[in-house]
Formats: sequence, structure tokens, C-alpha cells
Amino acid sequence: MITFEKQAQSGSARAGCIRTPRGTIHTPIFMPVGTLGTVKAMTPEEVQALGAEIILGNTYHLHLRPGDALIHQLGGLHQFMNWHLPILTDSGGFQIFSLAKLTKKTEEGVVFQSHINGDSFMLSPEKSIQVQQNLGPDIMMCFDECPKLPATHQRMEKSVALTTRWAKRSKDARTSEQALFGIIQGGLYFDLRKRSLEELVNIGFDGYAIGGLSVGESPQDMYELLEQFAHQLPDTHPRYLMGVGEPEDLLEAIDSGIDMFDCVLPTRNARNGSLFTSHGKVSIKQAKYRKDSQPLDPDCHCHVCQNYSRAYLRHLFISKEILSMRLNTYHNLHFYLQLVKQARQAIDGGNYAHFKKTFFEKYFIND
Repeated sequence: MITFEKQAQSGSARAGCIRTPRGTIHTPIFMPVGTLGTVKAMTPEEVQALGAEIILGNTYHLHLRPGDALIHQLGGLHQFMNWHLPILTDSGGFQIFSLAKLTKKTEEGVVFQSHINGDSFMLSPEKSIQVQQNLGPDIMMCFDECPKLPATHQRMEKSVALTTRWAKRSKDARTSEQALFGIIQGGLYFDLRKRSLEELVNIGFDGYAIGGLSVGESPQDMYELLEQFAHQLPDTHPRYLMGVGEPEDLLEAIDSGIDMFDCVLPTRNARNGSLFTSHGKVSIKQAKYRKDSQPLDPDCHCHVCQNYSRAYLRHLFISKEILSMRLNTYHNLHFYLQLVKQARQAIDGGNYAHFKKTFFEKYFIND
């Protein structure tokens, strides 16, 4: 199990500690995504050295390949991938959204058509928990439904009701000591979000996640919902915003009281040559960097910025060298992990609003 302790607050932004058997997670925290038991292009040792204190695994994908039973037989996901700090696994619920054309949803669960070989298989709340317990993470997620936005109030109301029923079944299926988080749905409807939260709190979970955002709504709509709603999540439990997002999204969400984040953006963008810097994004493939001897971000102290030029990073990307993915990913993850570390320091110092304002002035200087 886990415990949460809030240690400082600046406005609604808060800094705390999630204590797990495998180590303490200092919040706010960004969790690198390791879908298939690997943070793409990185070794676990490198990810830990960058300051990551927890990573994600993907229930749907690891169930299909290499199989959760095999991973359990080989000692669990920590042993399998040589990562000995905390791991959070999603439930497979997001794949109902992302692989919608390959799914058929019923009250019992969701029948998926495997994206690998076309075979059909079902994920239900009970099966999702069984798979996650085989993987052996420190934190598991309830099976939920994540509809695409925009959606009508009636559609979201049905989704909230189904998510609550599945959350109860998820908790009843748990037979291990692993922590379990409930996932709040409701789209952009405040009344439905409040209902979803109340129903999950009545069931009782170790933490609470806000799902169903960054799935079609505008950033401003997301910020407005978080500002109204995030502080209503239990103050004594971790608050997790799933699948979000851009650096500005993290800082706005922290300002609303969110503790935990995950997103594929830093790693996916790195592989596409889009790099995050303190002065905004850099598309390293652009011809203007061909002779640029400057570091990617003169204000960054990561290994990449201390040793390689923009010209070299562009050359690697244009040449499709494997080293391009590795260096770009290293830098982007460093940027995200340093961002939440600096946010925590600002909360500790009671000046989070000033920190956020200063960051935005620099990050958006070219807009």
C-alpha cells in the first residue's frame, strides 16, 4: 500500500510525498511512459539518473506481448525490466478510446481485436486487475471508460455510471496489497465530475485520477475544469491527471492542485525532432540549425546541452541515426523532470505563482 503526506502549499499548488514499499515519490511528479516495459530509447538506469521516481507500464500492451503470465513467472515487471523504483500500470481503459475501431463494449467489459494479430480477447474490470497483479506494479488503475470529447451530457452521464460500476468491480477483484486508484470521468460537465468523484470516494481508493481530458477539448476548457474541480479531490490522497501533456498544461494543473502526471509527449516528440527548451519548442530538423554551434538550450545543464550542438543534433536527426532518438529523448525527459522539480521547489518556497509567470514569459517569448 501507499501513504501520502502533503508537505507544502502555495495557493492551490501543493508539494508532498507518496511513500511506497519501493521508495518515496516527491510530488508534483512527472512519470515517463514505458508502454512495453521500456521508456523508448532509454535504459532504466538512464531514466533513474535523470530523476524519475516512478514510471508507467501499459496493461493492454504487456498483456498481449510478452504476456502478463510470463512476466509474473519471471519475477514481475520490476525484475523483468530492471527497474526497482515504483511503477504505475494503467488499466487498459484508455485503449477503449485510442483503439475504438478494434473494440466492442458491453456491461461485462470490452472485447478487443488485437492490433498485433487480429485475435479477439476481453478486458473486464476483473481481468484488468488480474493482469495488473501479475505485472506487480506499486499502483494499479481501475478499469474505466474514456469517451472522446466533445460529448453530450447524456453520453457522459452513461459513461460516469459505467465507470463507477467498473470501479467497484475493480476494487472487489483486487486480492493483493498493491495500491488502487479510482478514475474520475464526466468530460467537461462539472456536475458529472462531482458525481463521479463522490461515487468513487464512497467506494474508497488509495488515490484519485482525473481521466478523460486531452481527448479533444481545448486547453482552455481543460484549465477551467481543473481550476473549478481539482481542489475538490481528497486533500489526503494523491491526485493524478492522466495523459497530460504540454509543459504549460503541467504548470496550470499543478496550480490547480494536481500531484502526478504522465504523457508520451516528451519521448514521442523527441523521436520526431521536436525538443522542449526554456525558450519554447525547437524543431531540430529545420535548415536554420545546419551550422548552429550553440547548445540546444543554453540554460539547460543536461548531458546533451553540455556536449552537443544544434548542428550535430540536426545532422543526427536528418541522417536517421539511432543516437538522435537517444539524445533527443534524454534531453526532453530531463526538461520535464526538471520542470516538476523546480515547481516543487517554488511551492516549498511559497512563490509558485511567480515561478509559473516567469517560466511562461520565457517559454512563450517567441509567440
